[in-house]
Amino acid sequence: MTTSESPVTFTTSAAPDRIVDIAIGYMGAKQLFAAARTGLFRALAEGERDVAQLASATGLSERMARILADAMNGLGLLEREGGRYRLAPDAAAHLTGEGELDLHPFLGFLNEISYGHWLQFDATVDTAKPGELEMDEGRWGTFMGGVMRYNALHAAMLARSFDFAPYRNLLDLGGLSPDFAIGALRANPSLSARFVFDPASTESLTEALRAAGLADRATVDPAPTDTARPNGAHDLVMVNHVIHRFTAEQNRTILANARAAARPGATLLLLDFLLDDDARQRPIDALHAGEYFVIDGTVVYPESEVTAWLEASGWRRREAIALPGSPRVLVAEAV
Repeated sequence: MTTSESPVTFTTSAAPDRIVDIAIGYMGAKQLFAAARTGLFRALAEGERDVAQLASATGLSERMARILADAMNGLGLLEREGGRYRLAPDAAAHLTGEGELDLHPFLGFLNEISYGHWLQFDATVDTAKPGELEMDEGRWGTFMGGVMRYNALHAAMLARSFDFAPYRNLLDLGGLSPDFAIGALRANPSLSARFVFDPASTESLTEALRAAGLADRATVDPAPTDTARPNGAHDLVMVNHVIHRFTAEQNRTILANARAAARPGATLLLLDFLLDDDARQRPIDALHAGEYFVIDGTVVYPESEVTAWLEASGWRRREAIALPGSPRVLVAEAV
């Protein structure tokens, strides 16, 4: 085929690969979801396989097995040598169902719930309104299963990144998942925990503590998060995945009530996605700002705004800890 158009001439040395990688990112995500759903990673849990063996183990055609395996190799989740594939360490830990933490429920949520909402994102951008969250019992099960598994990942990363040893009396205020405090209790046998969660969480919270064998080291005091007044003199307070669910005014009240339940010098851990003012925004936080908005209109707040709430309610910010694949944690001290 011939054309009369002149060839493109580049006037700068800037390569386009980063733009292309971002633009085709959904292709990698959808192939990851398919590889997980069809058992590709589980098929490699016992050792390396070639394409024919992967096809036999998963029920895929050899052509599709090759497409998915090569895509996962290109993204670094599989190693390939001599036409045989094996798991990379992160895939072995999180995608086989036999490693540290199985992320299949989270990937299922992204594929079945979140991805469909992102197809509505243009309308959200144009109208500043979230997408239509059309849910039935099955979709709610997928939604909550995925969200809680992602919370479990955040809790595991927090337990790996923060030293719970100095503390004795933990207040977990308003969280959705007990995994954060359970991780702290497992890390420190001398720690006790008090949960002040929404009443709707009482049954599942009690069952989780019983299953973890920690019921004798915890108490549960049901109360609505935005009005709860726990009081007390705790030396460690957690406010995990709370602030994005509430207005600025409600969050100021929540943090003031958290301070009233802490002794002087106590530590606050506030975990959530946050927008920063650094020269380069941490991508995972900014991407979740879009995710939260298109799903249900909740808010990823600027870190500077949250810091102002903390200072106004009697907390002094000490540091921020960026958790791998997870939100950041603002660490503050009761003054």
